[in-house]
Amino acid sequence: MRRKNIPSPNSKKYGVPLYSVGWVLIRFKDRDRSGDNGEVSNSTQYYVVLAGGGGEGRSGIPNAVLISSFDSDTNSLSDHPVFKLETRSDLPYRTAVHPNGDGVLCSFPNSCRWYEMGEKGSEELYKLILKESDKLQPRLEDVGQQLSLVFNNEGSALAAGGEDGNLRVFEWPSMVIILDEASAHKSVKDLDFSPDGKYLVSLGNSGPAKVWDLTSKTTTASLPKENDEVFCFCRFSVSNDANQVLYIAAATGKGGSIVTWDTKTWKRIGSKTVVRDTISAFSVSPDGKFLACGTTQGDVFILNSASKQVQTVVRKAHLGFVTALSFSHDSRALASVSLDSSARVTLIEEKKEAGELSLWVVFVILLAVVAYFMKNQGIQLGATVLKIFKSL
Repeated sequence: MRRKNIPSPNSKKYGVPLYSVGWVLIRFKDRDRSGDNGEVSNSTQYYVVLAGGGGEGRSGIPNAVLISSFDSDTNSLSDHPVFKLETRSDLPYRTAVHPNGDGVLCSFPNSCRWYEMGEKGSEELYKLILKESDKLQPRLEDVGQQLSLVFNNEGSALAAGGEDGNLRVFEWPSMVIILDEASAHKSVKDLDFSPDGKYLVSLGNSGPAKVWDLTSKTTTASLPKENDEVFCFCRFSVSNDANQVLYIAAATGKGGSIVTWDTKTWKRIGSKTVVRDTISAFSVSPDGKFLACGTTQGDVFILNSASKQVQTVVRKAHLGFVTALSFSHDSRALASVSLDSSARVTLIEEKKEAGELSLWVVFVILLAVVAYFMKNQGIQLGATVLKIFKSL
C-alpha cells in the first residue's frame, strides 16, 4: 500500500504566488503570576510577512499582503494567514519590513506604499493587522517599479532601486533625500546596507557592483566580475573576527557561487561554487554565521559562512523556483517562498565541529582499552594506559 504524503507543518500554501518574505517579532511583557515579586517576564511571537499575487490579469488570483504566525516550538506555520490585505489590481512585488516592526513598505508597478503595523486583541488572541498610510505618497509615487527595497539595521534609512536604474536613499521617516542617482545601473537589481550604515552596495542586470559611501554621497568602489560571472544578489555581514564582509551571489557556467569581498580594501577575498543550479534567492543570517541560497529547482541550501560548506539541504522545498529568503531575528529559522504559492520555515541547528567531539572519542577508546587489558593482561598494564591518558 502506497503511503500518503503527510503535509509538513512548517510548509503551507496560501493561494497566491509569493515574491517576498520578511519577519516580525512581537515581544509581550507579562507579570510573573507565580509569585508576589512583581517581576516582568518576556515572551515572544514570530510572524512572517508574505506578499504576491496574480498581477494585473484576470486570472482570478488576488494580489495581497499576508501575515502568518510561526510557532518555533512545533516548527509550524499557521494553516491560514492571520491577516490578509488584498491590493486590488496592484501586485506587491517587493517588501521591506521595518526593523522595529513599525510597518511594511511594498513596491507596486508604479509606486510604493507604506502599511503601518497594528494589533487587535490580547496576547492569547493577538492578531497583527496592516493599515495603509499616505505618509510616503509624495516621495515614492509615480516612480515606476522598484525592484529592491531595504532599510538599514537601525531603520533610520531606506534605499530603493528602480527598474529604470534610479537609485534613491532616504532618511527615515522624514524621507529627506540622502542620495539620488538617476543612472546608477541600467536597472537596479539588488541593494544592501553595511552593518554600520556607512555603505550601500548595488547590483544591476550587468556589469560590476557599486559601493556607495553615504557620507560623501559618492561611489567608493566598483567591484568587477570575473570570467562568466553574473552578479545576482549582494549582502553585507559580519565575519567571525567582527569585521564587515560583503558577499555577492553569482551565476556561472558551473552553477551558483559566492564571492567574498574585503570591505576595507574592496578586494576579492575568494570565490566558491556552492550549488549546481542557478541561485534565485540569497540571504545572510543576522549573526553572520549562515548563508542561504534558494535555487531555480526549488531547493534550499544553508551554508556555514566561514567555510562555505553546505550544512543543510532541503531538496524540493518548493515545487517552483525560490523567489525570496529571510532569516529570523535570532538567526535560528529561515523562511522561504516560491511562485508555487508556498511558504516554508526551516529551523537551523548549529553542527558541532569535529574537534568538540574528539576528546570524548579518545576517552571512550582509552576506556575500552583499559577494560580489555585489565581483564586479559592484569591491572598493572591497565594502570600504565591510565597514566598515558592522564598525560594527554
